[in-house]
Order: sequence, then structure tokens, then C-alpha cells
Amino acid sequence: MNQDDKPSAGVAIYVDADACPVKAEAVRVADRHGLTIYMVSNSWMRLDDNPLIHRVVVAEGPDAADDWIAERAGASDVVVTADILLAARCLKAGARCLGPTGKAFTDANIGAAVAMRDLQRHLRETGESRGFNAVFTPRDRSRFLEAMEQAVQALKRERPL
Repeated sequence: MNQDDKPSAGVAIYVDADACPVKAEAVRVADRHGLTIYMVSNSWMRLDDNPLIHRVVVAEGPDAADDWIAERAGASDVVVTADILLAARCLKAGARCLGPTGKAFTDANIGAAVAMRDLQRHLRETGESRGFNAVFTPRDRSRFLEAMEQAVQALKRERPL
């Protein structure tokens, strides 16, 4: 898919794919429901040969993938990202946003998530924290699958296909 192409109407899943550990799980849910899934990255990546998967390779740049997703995601879509600022942008457009551990970003918790992100960045910059990330576990993968299924089911109830 050309990076300038606009997705068609209907429920879609957008994955901020560069460092996403749950790409296969997102594809599983998309496949189960017959939904288009956009894997957006800064470089080519090997993906299953599935007609529902649209590989989008954006130009290099710090926020090119984020911008592509944020410009297209809307009220009938699910966005999978660990990027809190991207989640905030997509929430403003009405999309549902999930982190790879299954944590939903919502209007109620995104402000705190952005504040915590800023605090952690400050602590890393001042040397107070080394910024170690938690280990991604099989339980995280399971929580993601459950949250993704719930998000898609909710969208399908709200906007029958």
C-alpha cells in the first residue's frame, strides 16, 4: 500500500509496528473478524501473506509512522501502540487505543500516562533512573489478546459491519 493511500471506511486496526511485540496477535484478531489491519513502520518487515494485512512503510523520520496513523485513525478503529503521545492523538480522533500489554489508553487515563512519561524522561535525563523497561511476559500477551478482542467486539456492537 502506498503510504499516501487513505484507508477505506469501516472498522480497521492500526499497528505502530516497528517495535510491537504483539503483531501476530493483532493479526489473529483481525483475521477472526475479517478486519483490515495496517502495519505501519519506518522500514520493510516480514509479515504473513494475508490479504487483510496492509504493510505501510513511511519515510524515515522520528514521527512519520505516528503521523500516518494519527491522520487516519478514527472512531471506528483500534490503534495498537506503546507510544503514549500517539495514543493521545488517536484518542482525540475517537479511536480506541491499546498498549502491547493490553492496557487500554482512555480519555480518563491518558493525562496521567503523559505526565508519567514526562516524569520518567526527566528522571532519565538527570541520571536518577536508567530507564529499564519491564520484561514482556506471556501474561502480557494474553492480556493483549483479551483486550483486543473486547475492543473489536465493542466496536462491532456500536458500528455493525
